[in-house]
Amino acid sequence: MNLGHSAYKAFALAFGLCIAAASASAETAKPLGVVELFTSQGCNSCPPADTYFNELVQQGDVIALAYHVDYWDYLGWKDTLAKPENTERQYAYMRSFGDRSIYTPQLIVNGREDYQGADRKSVEKGLDTLDTSGQGMVVDLAVSETKDSIIIKVGPTAQPPAEANLMLVYFEPPRAIDIDKGENIGRKAIYLNAVTGVRAAGVWHGKAAEFELPKSEFQSKGGCAALLQSVTADGKLGPILGATIVRRP
Repeated sequence: MNLGHSAYKAFALAFGLCIAAASASAETAKPLGVVELFTSQGCNSCPPADTYFNELVQQGDVIALAYHVDYWDYLGWKDTLAKPENTERQYAYMRSFGDRSIYTPQLIVNGREDYQGADRKSVEKGLDTLDTSGQGMVVDLAVSETKDSIIIKVGPTAQPPAEANLMLVYFEPPRAIDIDKGENIGRKAIYLNAVTGVRAAGVWHGKAAEFELPKSEFQSKGGCAALLQSVTADGKLGPILGATIVRRP
C-alpha cells in the first residue's frame, strides 16, 4: 500500500469507523471465542498475521486483542505499541503450555490453544472445535451501568474450574503507524485493539456474581474487554471461560 499522508489518514479514519460499526453489532451476542495475538511492528513475519487479526476484529464474532511485544525492538525499530507487560503475558502462556520459547506472530485461542498467527484455517477450525466441544465461552458475561458505575454480571457454571479471575484488558482505538526503520521499513499499517494494560477486577467462585466498578475506571482508556480467566492449581494461566466488551473506543 502506498498512500499519501492525507489519503492515509482518511483511510485510517474510514477503516476505524467500519470497525466500530462491526464491533457494536456484536456486543450484544456471546462471542465465539477470544483470540490474543502476540505481534511486533519489528517482526518481518508479522504483517500477514496483523492483516488476518484485523479481519477477525471486523468480523465481530470474536473478542480480538493484540499484545505488542518488545523483544524484537533491537532489530532496528522500536514497536510504538509494545508493553513489557504484554511480553510477560506471553511468557506466562509459555509456562502454562509447557513450551520452552516464545515467538511472533503467535495467536492464542481461549487461553487453551496456540497457533501461528497467520494460519487462518487452523485458527478458524480451532475456534469452532473448542466451541462445539464445550471449551468455548461457557460462562455468560453481561454489562450494565448506573449513573456512576459499570456492572459486570458473571453467570454460574456447574463445570470445573469453579474459580477464575475477572480480568480487564484495555486496548487502543485504531492506530495508523508508518514504520521507517527495521525489517518492515516502508510499511504503513493500521493496528487494531492494541493492548495497553491488563488488571484483575475480582475473583469469581463459580456462582452468579456482580462486579461493580466506577465509570472513572474506563475513562480515557480506549476500549476494554472483560475476560473470565481461570488459574491452575500452581498459579499458571488457565482457559478463558467467558468474555465481553465493556467499552468500545
